[in-house]
Amino acid sequence: MSGLILKNVTLADGQRCNIIIKDNLIKEIVPAEQHCEKEQQCRDEQCREKQASEQQCRNEQQCEKEQQCGKEQQCGQEQEQYQVLDAEGMMALPGFINMHCHSAMTLMRGAQEDDFLKGWLDKIWKMENNLTPDVVYAGTRLACLEMIKSGTTCFFDQYRCISASSKAAQDMGLRAFHAYDFMNFFDQSVIEKNKQECREKYEESKEWSPIANFAVSCHAPYSVSKELLCFAAEFAAEHNLVLNVHLSETEQEVKDCIAKHGKTPTEYLDSIGYLSSNVIAAHSLWLSERDLDIYAQRGVTAVHNINSNLKLASGYKFLYKEMKQRGINIAMGTDGCASSNNLDMLEAIKTMALVQKAWREDPTVMTLQELMEISSANAAKALGINAGRLEKGALADLMLVDTTGLAFVPQISPLANFIYAANSSCIDTLICNGKVLMRHRVVEGEEEILAQAREYAKHLLR
Repeated sequence: MSGLILKNVTLADGQRCNIIIKDNLIKEIVPAEQHCEKEQQCRDEQCREKQASEQQCRNEQQCEKEQQCGKEQQCGQEQEQYQVLDAEGMMALPGFINMHCHSAMTLMRGAQEDDFLKGWLDKIWKMENNLTPDVVYAGTRLACLEMIKSGTTCFFDQYRCISASSKAAQDMGLRAFHAYDFMNFFDQSVIEKNKQECREKYEESKEWSPIANFAVSCHAPYSVSKELLCFAAEFAAEHNLVLNVHLSETEQEVKDCIAKHGKTPTEYLDSIGYLSSNVIAAHSLWLSERDLDIYAQRGVTAVHNINSNLKLASGYKFLYKEMKQRGINIAMGTDGCASSNNLDMLEAIKTMALVQKAWREDPTVMTLQELMEISSANAAKALGINAGRLEKGALADLMLVDTTGLAFVPQISPLANFIYAANSSCIDTLICNGKVLMRHRVVEGEEEILAQAREYAKHLLR
């Protein structure tokens, strides 16, 4: 099949339509009734053309005419090569874009509970000494499975062994940005090695499929030397790559940076030329007014990771309102499963909304539409991809939500039902890059993926 037709699907505004997907793009979105008429007209026209073509072939003996007839018949066959999915009772939404995760950390789920960030990091970094490409591949496939089943079509991954993680994501059919991550703990002896490895991985990425993208990351200002921070920024700018960093995740991180550099982490990174419009700053939690102004001036995207921040007690007063007022692009992430315990974006945006409304004492601070944009369109903007919206010409990355269940009765506001009443089990179908990755909640190879992940998780506990 060369395309998909999602028949009788409902959009978030209640409009019933058919979504036509060709190759990896949304070719057209038409009202269901209009599409039925167009289908009949198309069939009638094809029938007339076929009859005329056959008559012409019988009357004309020239080879050129026979070849033309063959081309017309082939065209007719191609027009019929659409897989039709009955989407009655389904709501189509853009796929989630998870802007911050460490995918293979799925194998560390529950490894260090009830601890502060520092103690948590000490434990996790020790476990990561046992990472191998095979372990990362298994963990990333598990992550992709979880993301597919919870509506994510694209993710930004900051982790080790990106050759293995990129292969896993490509095998699973998910769009992803895989960041080469610098983290030298100020060890000068590994700087040149890290630089060369980054260059090599970038060259290797040119052989990846179109859904796999190379990016660059520095773990944090407190774990990466100035020379590598500057190199990463320059390399990303030179090759037009997305650049990531953990930034102002905890209050202590800010205090330590001020003590060391006389500047906040944001001010420090800005002073060395790290911040620009290609930067996505994970966490962005403990920001001053000056920090916010720098974000706005440089075009930095702030990525909120509410569940991880709450669980590690890093903080909860994400300055959404102040960022919005300054025009700062805001996106959403789950963080890794070792801290947030899952990769469920629906759960994350619900938590974000509830916490924002509570600490602001303002139920109007964040709307349903803003939540959807934070989890899709805003992220796509930061990554430079034409996704996050259901419109003609956009990438065919979307989910079909089953609205026939208890959480959707009554359907006064299907979007409110989706975010506040339902959970990710209502996501029936996932389509990424025009391909169906899940249908009726069935993902091909799921049992084998789970079995492999259980086996490789043992390597990290040695």
